[in-house]
Amino acid sequence: MVSSKREITYIKADSRNRGNKRTIKLLCWLFVDLVVAVVIIGLLLHRPGGYDPADYPYESDQVSPYLTHELSPGIYNGAQLGEPFDLVITQKGINEIVASWGWPRMSQGVMLYSPAVLFVPGSALLMGTADVKGAKFVITIKIDPEIDAQGMLSFEVSKVKVGAMNVTPLAKMTAKRMYAQRIAGLAIDTEAFQTKIVQSLLNGAPFEPVFKVDGRKLRVESIAVQKQRIVARLAPAS
Repeated sequence: MVSSKREITYIKADSRNRGNKRTIKLLCWLFVDLVVAVVIIGLLLHRPGGYDPADYPYESDQVSPYLTHELSPGIYNGAQLGEPFDLVITQKGINEIVASWGWPRMSQGVMLYSPAVLFVPGSALLMGTADVKGAKFVITIKIDPEIDAQGMLSFEVSKVKVGAMNVTPLAKMTAKRMYAQRIAGLAIDTEAFQTKIVQSLLNGAPFEPVFKVDGRKLRVESIAVQKQRIVARLAPAS
């Protein structure tokens, strides 16, 4: 009789110990989950140090003076020379052009505003703030332009970040799907220079960098992203 009571006591104690261990494990996993959640939120809310959007007071129908008075005339005048020339595109000028596109913009329920372009050696960083139902995140898209040995130009999207979190594969997949939906049923000129740039951004596909200016063909022979500017070598193309 005493033996059976001792067995019951041992069973109850063992059950309590297992229950305590399960509780400790659950608390441990809860702590880990909370830490991970805090880290993820911190990464998503991170504001990159180079993000400094300029405030240009443009109306939605205004055109950038840099585009009309400097960049376009520079390309046009160079094309008239009939010989190679260097085209310098400044970071400040590009930010002025981007600001003139009209912000904020809505896409798939997300409000995009405060764009900024940053030129660093080898790469162009496109940055902006996304407002998702009141939560604000800084988006960074890193683009690496390159001309290969065959003279083909490509614009590789090497990284997409939300805050400090790398979301490149997901962002590329989503961008391809959304672009396909937007152009569905539309007549797209696949030979247009702009279309080739978009395809290169989405798929990394290289293309022949030749475009027309006032009936003259120009080829991009080289392109170098430097600090706060891009230098492109343009030459007449047969």
